[in-house]
Amino acid sequence: MGGINPAGRTSGHQAFRRTVLDALPADQQRQTVQGLAALMRLVAPGDTPDAESLRAAVLNHTLVRRNESAAFSAPGLPANRQATLALDAPLAFTLRRRQLPDHLPAHWEVRERDAKTVTVHVPEGDFNALLPDAQTPRVKAAGQLPRGFEPAALYRSVHHPRGLSMAIFGASDCLKASGLDWEHLRDRLDPDQIAVYAGNSIGQLDDQGWGGLLKSLVTGQRATSKQMPLGYGQMPADFINAYVLGSVGGTGAALGACASFLYNLRLGIDDIRAGRRRVVMVGTADAPITPEIVEGFRTMGALADDAGLKALDALTLLTDADYQRACRPFARNCGFTIAESSQFVMLMDDALALEEGAEILGAVPDVFVNADGFKRSISAPGIGNYVTLGKAAALVRDMLGETALKERSFLHAHGTGTPKNRTTESHVFDEIARAHGISAWPVAAIKAFVGHSQGSAAGDQLASALGSFAHGMLPGIPTLDAVADDVYSERLRFSRTPIAFDADAGFLNAKGFGGNNATGVVLSPRVTEKLLEKRHGAAAVSAWRARREGVRDAAAAYLEQADQGHYQPRYQFGEAVLEGPELAIHADRIEIPGYARPVSLRPANPFGRLDDDADSEEA
Repeated sequence: MGGINPAGRTSGHQAFRRTVLDALPADQQRQTVQGLAALMRLVAPGDTPDAESLRAAVLNHTLVRRNESAAFSAPGLPANRQATLALDAPLAFTLRRRQLPDHLPAHWEVRERDAKTVTVHVPEGDFNALLPDAQTPRVKAAGQLPRGFEPAALYRSVHHPRGLSMAIFGASDCLKASGLDWEHLRDRLDPDQIAVYAGNSIGQLDDQGWGGLLKSLVTGQRATSKQMPLGYGQMPADFINAYVLGSVGGTGAALGACASFLYNLRLGIDDIRAGRRRVVMVGTADAPITPEIVEGFRTMGALADDAGLKALDALTLLTDADYQRACRPFARNCGFTIAESSQFVMLMDDALALEEGAEILGAVPDVFVNADGFKRSISAPGIGNYVTLGKAAALVRDMLGETALKERSFLHAHGTGTPKNRTTESHVFDEIARAHGISAWPVAAIKAFVGHSQGSAAGDQLASALGSFAHGMLPGIPTLDAVADDVYSERLRFSRTPIAFDADAGFLNAKGFGGNNATGVVLSPRVTEKLLEKRHGAAAVSAWRARREGVRDAAAAYLEQADQGHYQPRYQFGEAVLEGPELAIHADRIEIPGYARPVSLRPANPFGRLDDDADSEEA
């Protein structure tokens, strides 16, 4: 796994450790703070900063907090206000010739001054204009990446939208943290046995993507040749194929609002279970913290805006500490907190994982997806989530047994922090718990720490769940002063602080706008190893453990460098580019220069055969 979110780097469980920091041993706390300080560029080589001040800087500028983007700072969000100016006298002004409108107003008189400039005379009367303005942001809380971390600065990015820079970092972090040699792995596989499923829920809507493109005409800016293609929602997969992995295998992206990560995870699982692929990189990268997207969600009444936060606590002024508590899943709350995140995982079929000595962080046996049926409001929750969680719980019971489901499983709630979500999602949880006789189902809600990163939300949940398996604890919900009265909590277990928990399985739940419900199942490494031994035998698992040592050493070497702020993302622009004439094409295979094995063209034909030769002989 690899990536980046407001809690830090995904690899090495750095982001998870930030969410349970106070519950860690002192040496792990120190390592986590120092690693985050390096990521945030708070420490220069040779510096020996005061440990207490360094820790304070890390804590204050990670997780959900006051939006630190310049666009949201004084004097405010750049805007224009339409106005009709009543001119009491004629108006004259000078401007460059190329700045003249293509279609001049009929009452304008234009006189040439020189080759480059003109003077415009406007008679008295009404004059329509756009007046520059600055709008005070009504939403100031956000789950931003740790301050000082700029993914685009780590490689030769050229006007890349932020989400795509985050995708390059996330995929590279995943690949290097695996400890595997990608070229070796690629060489032992048919190139078509590799796939990448990655995207996001909204596309790239900052100025380098569709955001700048859509604003260009009305703001007088020029559209660039990159804004249109780089805005597409599947572009994270395209970037990873073209610049990180060099993959010619399967590709694509499934967009499903807040469930997008789980949709892509399901594609990877289905491919591997069907035998179509052996390695799949799955992920999402969302960077939606732009003035326009924030305003869109605020207008819906979905975001925790300043007025709502003040009303919750009867405040007249919000402090930094208040913004850090903006997202309050299952408590009295007023909306979600928008965030950015990039999360990637590498999936393998079990035989290949054993053969390669891969570090197994867990297993994902299935993801269940169901719609809501008829709805009154397209954005309101519905009934599909009862089906997805019900299927997921039944699978765990069938695989691991009733005791494991009741006593050693936990829920990673979608937990947005909206009044509607706290009621509807808790009812889903409570009803499924009742059906299975669960009396105190632990609930984690990672958005309390990192906010809602839209399509990447379930990726944040998966990374946290894997951290729970590794550290034996579940993060608490620190913003949960008290469970709200309308939360169905009879069979659920909530905690403000981290709790020790020996888990076999976790449920990743997503309830996306439009009825995009998904629940994924993730199994612990311990359970996964037992399943592998049952399927492949003790000797195969023992041999895998021996091969894993070298892989662990390689991963540890990367993580040590990463904790010091040295990343060097894989970005292979313009290398080994092929266009077609270099291929050796045969009836049963295509040989590609640079790839050790050919792409097989032998069909997997389940449809039967009409043999023309046999028919002619019978005739």
